[in-house]
Amino acid sequence: MTLRQLPETIVNRIAAGEVVERPASVVKELVENAIDAGAGRIEIVMTNGGRNHISVTDDGIGMTEDELALAVERHATSKLEDDDLQHITTLGFRGEALPSIGAVGRLNLTTRTRNASAASSLTIEGGRKGAVAPAAGPPGTRIELNDLFFATPARLKFLKTPQTELQHAVDAVRRLAMAHPEIAFRFSDDQREILRLEAGHGELFDARAMRLAKILGRDFAENALPIDASREGIALTGQIGLPTLNRANARMQYFFVNGRPVRDPLFLGAVRGAYRDVLARDRYPLLALFLEIAPELVDVNVHPAKAEVRFRDAGVVRGLIVGALRHALHEAGHRAASTIADAALGAFRQAQMPVMADTTTGFREPAPAYRSRLPGTGLPGGDIVPPLAPAGPGGEAAAAEHYPLGAARGQLHETYIVAQTEDGIVIVDQHAAHERIVLERMQEDLNAKGIERQILLIPEVVEMTEAKANRLHQRADELAELGLVVEPFGPGAIVIREVPAILGKTDLQGLLQDLADHLEEFDDSVHLRERLNHVAATMACHGSVRAGRRLTADEMNALLRQMEKTPHAGQCNHGRPTYVELKLPDIERLFGRR
Repeated sequence: MTLRQLPETIVNRIAAGEVVERPASVVKELVENAIDAGAGRIEIVMTNGGRNHISVTDDGIGMTEDELALAVERHATSKLEDDDLQHITTLGFRGEALPSIGAVGRLNLTTRTRNASAASSLTIEGGRKGAVAPAAGPPGTRIELNDLFFATPARLKFLKTPQTELQHAVDAVRRLAMAHPEIAFRFSDDQREILRLEAGHGELFDARAMRLAKILGRDFAENALPIDASREGIALTGQIGLPTLNRANARMQYFFVNGRPVRDPLFLGAVRGAYRDVLARDRYPLLALFLEIAPELVDVNVHPAKAEVRFRDAGVVRGLIVGALRHALHEAGHRAASTIADAALGAFRQAQMPVMADTTTGFREPAPAYRSRLPGTGLPGGDIVPPLAPAGPGGEAAAAEHYPLGAARGQLHETYIVAQTEDGIVIVDQHAAHERIVLERMQEDLNAKGIERQILLIPEVVEMTEAKANRLHQRADELAELGLVVEPFGPGAIVIREVPAILGKTDLQGLLQDLADHLEEFDDSVHLRERLNHVAATMACHGSVRAGRRLTADEMNALLRQMEKTPHAGQCNHGRPTYVELKLPDIERLFGRR
């Protein structure tokens, strides 16, 4: 084989493979160029999922004739001052987007500076550059791409359906719009307007909050916590969802560095660490975080699509994210997402009472099976605890209604507490709620003075497999730090001598078996205190009020008051809600009163 130089057109097509992966890549690159050009309004149009047509129009600074001719050459850029790769302040800087796009489609550019009397245009087809010509057009730039991948038809086979490609492009625009609320965006296809966002005004933090509410929806806006923190010159702002507002994947997590959308493992890991104590491992919170950092402290040139970045001091960045999110979650207290109540209301259906006809009178009355459950007749099994005794206006029961979670009025199925608030009702899962309270108390004691232990009068012997017993024995010193003192008791057995006092009477057999199972997932080099949430959560689950236990009115109210002053009490240790609140207007609508 003879060594030779590849033709320029082939070089550009190879380079385009890194930049132009799909229609969304084209949209992203062109919109970023428009943002860098100082646009106040950007309009995007796609046809047939971007295969046939893509256009991006902005009202930015535009280009002169000479700049237009140079803009489509490889590695030509106006965004890299002094050739300093350590000080990048724009979204683009490599000068690859336009020549790469022109190498795989039919590209037309029309541009005009604000003080020019006329516009200029230029066309590229499959990498072949035309001449600059006069054109009509307003100040700004309009870029049109037709017949994407006509020069590389094999790439068309890898595209998804037009609707899927359209959604990828819309998502790319949404991400950029989140970071730049001062810019108006309009996105449409050949049939309808898909996205319309007006330019925000006022403080950047407030404008971003309004933009996030518009893009992520009402549920996010109503259940988001503000983030505003800084450390060592690095600032973190944004909004994060309550733990009970979560999804099965991380698609609703948005991260930005100096206005640049990124999908960086550091962010994903930091968020998981921050939510570790309040969310199950297979659930993901909704959030949008914006990191502002000096350009010289971050390298944005480590990924072909600029989707990842590298920080000079990743530990400081991670610490800032984890600390800020944990603080916000702690400040939220017992608050749970309003979507839980919406879901509960949606589950209600108008009751259809079974009836049977009286053949002699034609009167229809409730069937016996239903009648036996009507109010006043008693539910099977005696599932309702008598409510608090009536009290006068200044009585204890009436006063309790002024608390956020209200006054306990009863217990259903020995599992759910029903409380009355000033403007609605609250239904509490007693086991999930107490589980969170016990976990938070254990963590507080461990961080402050150490967990108080209780010596068992009669040590408990737990039999298990030899492997499990050895695993617990190897971690005995660390378990003792958490208040659980265990010793080997022959092959395949462990004896428990002391337990955390806060657990009270609990199923020690089940507790130790579960702990042994959890320890199997841990690396032996990882200290248990680093895995505290797993171990403590297991202990808390076994030491909390169980479903099926009847509570007195005083016990129920005590649990409600504890919830109100316990961080993260709106969700259990696995991220599930501990209570549902229904407002009177919602209840009245269920019964047709509104």
